[in-house]
Amino acid sequence: MAAELILDARNATGESPVWVPAEAALYWVDIPARTIWRWESASGAVRSWSLPEMVGCIAHIDGARWLAGLEHSLSIVTLGDDRAARCEPFVSVRHAAAGMRCNDGRCDRDGRFIVGTMALDMAAALPLGTVTAYGRDDGVRLLASGLITPNGLAFSPEGTTMYLSDSHPNVQAIWAFDYDRASGEAKNRRLFVDMKALPGRPDGAAVDAEGCYWICGNDAGLVHRFTPEGRLDRSLAVPVKKPAMCAFGGADLDTLFVTSIRPALPDEALADQPLAGGLFALDPGVRGIAEPRFRP
Repeated sequence: MAAELILDARNATGESPVWVPAEAALYWVDIPARTIWRWESASGAVRSWSLPEMVGCIAHIDGARWLAGLEHSLSIVTLGDDRAARCEPFVSVRHAAAGMRCNDGRCDRDGRFIVGTMALDMAAALPLGTVTAYGRDDGVRLLASGLITPNGLAFSPEGTTMYLSDSHPNVQAIWAFDYDRASGEAKNRRLFVDMKALPGRPDGAAVDAEGCYWICGNDAGLVHRFTPEGRLDRSLAVPVKKPAMCAFGGADLDTLFVTSIRPALPDEALADQPLAGGLFALDPGVRGIAEPRFRP
């Protein structure tokens, strides 16, 4: 099955798709546009909400409440009936330097929020990025540091393996960690996949019910599936060069939704990928796992 266009959203950087089963709806963000989007599968209705800062990632709490990784904080965002969203700072994010923001993030299987940070100037290749866990019961814990562009956060079905990538062109690696669900500690970091040998830079990711790891091959127009042993199992194509992150959704969690990036170029320069920045759906041939909620 070819990729299906769900929405020609023209997102500058579409990221962090999250399926909410109770609503049969997909939420995601456009980072530089400071926007949260929602697409309802039954009606096709689309809504969006503006935020005061760039938003790198989101996790559902309950109802209209979300946790959002902004530039300087994790904030609880309540989505209103109009385009307005109310933001209440939850915890400050301590950056290593000025000019940084939250990037990829998601909950572990127990409701902690895990989020990466990065410098806005990717060309500078500053290894200032970190990955930090925020938990209700065990506070703040640094999990990884020395990263340029942390991405690809995901957890195995049983929650005891954490995956993490660095999508910067200088790195292009995916690691696996042993993850202690009781304490929220990540140990024994090891190379899972060297993406320099494969098409695309390792961007956002998801894990299916069989324990395989799906990651967007940014710049290659592909979404790759790796077995738990790190073997490339299959690659699915999307009609844009920069798929950014994927998430399982649909009534049976058997659809793979993919967000993408629209480069800041004139439309005529994107003639070979006019749908760049769109939201797509793929048939992955497997089911996913429901995304955990954040527990404030």
